[in-house]
Amino acid sequence: MSNCCEPKNFDGTSRAYRRALIAVIFINAVMFFVEMSAGLASGSQSLKADALDFGSDSATYALSLMVIGMSVRTRAIASLVKSGSLAIIAGVILFTTLMRVFAEGAPEAATMGVIGVVALLANLASVLILLRWRDGDSNVRSVWLCSRNDAIGNVGVIAAGGAVAWTGMAWPDLAVAALLAGLFLRSAVSITQQAMSEIRDEKAQQAGA
Repeated sequence: MSNCCEPKNFDGTSRAYRRALIAVIFINAVMFFVEMSAGLASGSQSLKADALDFGSDSATYALSLMVIGMSVRTRAIASLVKSGSLAIIAGVILFTTLMRVFAEGAPEAATMGVIGVVALLANLASVLILLRWRDGDSNVRSVWLCSRNDAIGNVGVIAAGGAVAWTGMAWPDLAVAALLAGLFLRSAVSITQQAMSEIRDEKAQQAGA
């Protein structure tokens, strides 16, 4: 193993990367069910938002695994699918958060804190597994960005749980959910830009051949 990340054109075609991706898919799938159950039980919008991201990640990482070794265009299109899913999730989170503004009562802070810590540990494990491959083509990089987003989101959920416990109000939970939606949108834009650039570069190479 090298001490630095793979080159920016790394396309995921290595056994080590495939094994890492399978491990991260499993972690995300398990945490989707754990965190969504906790979110529904506690009434936490930020837990449910983070759970949706876990679920989306497990599905899109499986897509990433499927397209490894395929053409640049195919991998870029897979990245566009992933960026689209992030944008959809962001929209769902924003809509449900707005609906939650008019609901009474605060979520259960203790559950938010405990599950937030569990999810953070799971995501830190994923980040460490993928650290070597934090750069690469849009397909590889999108996996890294999603894992990084998850870790950031979990810190927010833990902070929101503390703020809810301190204030007895729901607004910290709703604020973190909205911030997560913004983070997902930003990553979607970044992934889309890189994927479109790869498609344009491939077309230019084919035209010049």
